[in-house]
Amino acid sequence: MTETPATVIPLPAPVLLPIEGEAAFFPVRRVYCVGRNYADHAIEMGHDPSREPPFFFQKNPDNLLVSGDFPYPPLSSDVHHEVELVIALRSGGADIPAERALDCIYGYGVGIDFTRRDLQGEAKKLGRPWEIGKAFEHSAPVSALVPATQVGHPDKGGIWLMRNGEAAQRGDLQQMIWKVPEIIAELSKLFTLAPGDVILTGTPAGVGPVARGDRITCAVDGVATLVLNVV
Repeated sequence: MTETPATVIPLPAPVLLPIEGEAAFFPVRRVYCVGRNYADHAIEMGHDPSREPPFFFQKNPDNLLVSGDFPYPPLSSDVHHEVELVIALRSGGADIPAERALDCIYGYGVGIDFTRRDLQGEAKKLGRPWEIGKAFEHSAPVSALVPATQVGHPDKGGIWLMRNGEAAQRGDLQQMIWKVPEIIAELSKLFTLAPGDVILTGTPAGVGPVARGDRITCAVDGVATLVLNVV
């Protein structure tokens, strides 16, 4: 067995996602996000929903929130919820054909891409990257993963979010502009995907602000549910 090399500072803790019904965990390597992948959301954000090449950005693995509640972040007064189907990869590669993409998937979950909309808006105006609005601490709460061997590969079904018991977002997976196999295929043209990669696949319309004290419930029907409080 190869010994771990000595390090001058402690090794960062691995990011591990729980798996529904299992004691083992899913180790995370990278987190990719797909922007504007539902036409109605693209329209509400002021964009043309035509089938342009998919738009990708990244969060950091340690932005994933796997337990506890969502702490309202500093330096923002306009934080929005965006519910998304989550994909977890068991294999990867470069230039993956769409017809083989589903073979790369370990499982699915539901998550929220919380966004500091005011800081994102400022970055857009200045032509700067979005990281300050997207890749902040605890910005991606996710449910336990459900293996594809149990849930299959969902390509339709409700995706929704409720805020304080009232419907905020509701859509259907079949409304995705770029479907799951296409997302993986297109992403693998830009990056070499690998086991442990997580992909958030875009959000339907209805994104909106949250405040401290809010109770958030979201789900992909037949896959997973996530409940949290904004604190």
